[in-house]
Amino acid sequence: MSNEIVLQNLLAEAAKKIGLEVAPEEIVIERSKDPAHGDYATNLAMKSASKLHKAPKMIADELIKNLSSDSLEKVEIAGPGFINFFMKSSSLNAIVNTILTEKEHYGDGPDKHFKINVEFVSANPTGDLHLGHTRGAALGDSIAALYQKAGYQVTREYYVNDCGNQVEHLGHSIRERYHELFGEQPHFETDDYHGVDLIKIAQSIKDEFGDKYLSDNQESHDFFIHYGIEKEIGKIKKDMADFGVHFDRFSFESDIRKGSTIQDTIKTLSDKGYVYEKDGATYLKTSAFLDDKDRPIIKKDGLYTYFMPDICYHYDKLARGYDLLIDCLGADHYGYLNRMRSALMMEGHKPNVIEFEIYQIVKVFKDGEEVKMSKRTGKGITHRDLVAEVGKDAVRYFFCERSSDAHLDFNMNLATSKSKENPVYYAQYAYARCSSLLEMGKDIALDPSAKRLTGEKEGDILKQLSDFPSMISSAAAARAPYKVAGYIHDLAKLIHEYYAANRIIDRDDLELTSSRLALVKACQIVLKDALSLLGVSAPEKM
Repeated sequence: MSNEIVLQNLLAEAAKKIGLEVAPEEIVIERSKDPAHGDYATNLAMKSASKLHKAPKMIADELIKNLSSDSLEKVEIAGPGFINFFMKSSSLNAIVNTILTEKEHYGDGPDKHFKINVEFVSANPTGDLHLGHTRGAALGDSIAALYQKAGYQVTREYYVNDCGNQVEHLGHSIRERYHELFGEQPHFETDDYHGVDLIKIAQSIKDEFGDKYLSDNQESHDFFIHYGIEKEIGKIKKDMADFGVHFDRFSFESDIRKGSTIQDTIKTLSDKGYVYEKDGATYLKTSAFLDDKDRPIIKKDGLYTYFMPDICYHYDKLARGYDLLIDCLGADHYGYLNRMRSALMMEGHKPNVIEFEIYQIVKVFKDGEEVKMSKRTGKGITHRDLVAEVGKDAVRYFFCERSSDAHLDFNMNLATSKSKENPVYYAQYAYARCSSLLEMGKDIALDPSAKRLTGEKEGDILKQLSDFPSMISSAAAARAPYKVAGYIHDLAKLIHEYYAANRIIDRDDLELTSSRLALVKACQIVLKDALSLLGVSAPEKM
């Protein structure tokens, strides 16, 4: 258990004794910037003054009197009512043994018995993934990883829109390319697709089936659509796998449209009084809940709007037993949020059964200028282009290190540089440095007690390592992979500074070396685990 969590629990117990009910996780514990002010501090007494109708210093004094722990060297009141904690060196050093024992499970939260479905990317299977999908993939996968680390049961899901106009145009585009291979002039419709990949798909059809589908009939129409979707989904799966992203489940809109699922759902909602007709279209009374207006579910031509299958899809996810749904969506989906919450509320669900992670646009820059075109194709830069040129690790790290609600300007020069200004290189080099030290001292037994660690920089590293579990809990709760990136950078900085200021391997003092190498090993374990949460590798050599 981290020192922060220990102090939160101690303070919650002490607060209860003086008539203050507060959950441990609500108590703010901060690392002290000045060692003279202790190791940690809290403003709990100041925050509780209005509740208890007492002066903060008086509350602080009462809290201290009710604290009991072998981990504390001393506790002081500072300023208007801050409480400063000085930890015993043994309590700080003990974190090394904990990490060496628990290894990659250090920081794991207890099983929450809570199931979360994280849906992300879900690009239409009609062409290459763009950079918005890249950001959604990096964020969605890391959010899922954080939830898992924090003790939740997580499913990564991809929803395939394999119905509607876009796949009709996909099928027609492939049909035209296929006929072109037999000498016919292609005739593309306004919204057809012109990607080079469709030429390859058409060629594979010709290679496999010859001229079997030259006749225009229902069979060939359906074939071009289904074959195209299968190929495009296969390409998306490969692109995601190359990016370190793997989905547990692919759900298809076509499956939802089979049978009477949609009709039955509309009838159920109609029986509840939430469906009405107007001007030849059918509407859902989403404005009765959180939406700003009612939404059509059947158009005048009798076709479903995209919203209706989406409703059935979300009902299905909840019917599978999830306690929380997370949809990761681009910034153009803000109008979607409350209409879906409203539809779920019609089935008796609480509005917070679904939450949305909205991410902003990405711009790529090189040599100070925005990059819009791919060197490979001469067209808009795609997910595959960026990953191929920069590498998975840099893309995933940079795409996660900023909050999802902030616009992202991706600097290709920085992402490919081998300098401390490149945060992913800086972090990976810290890991490689730890690995090198451990290899050099592999004949020296590690001292899990780390009893000889008494220096200020060692204390800073120990506190940083101790903060890892609470950081995981906080980052998961906020769905904030950028907090992991910030933690990684801070730990890497401490490792580099420690290496520069100390002789880690001193064969004239093997006891000290054993403690220091144990600390290095602990750093290596935590740094690798933190990087893995962002989908970034930890190379042992650079």
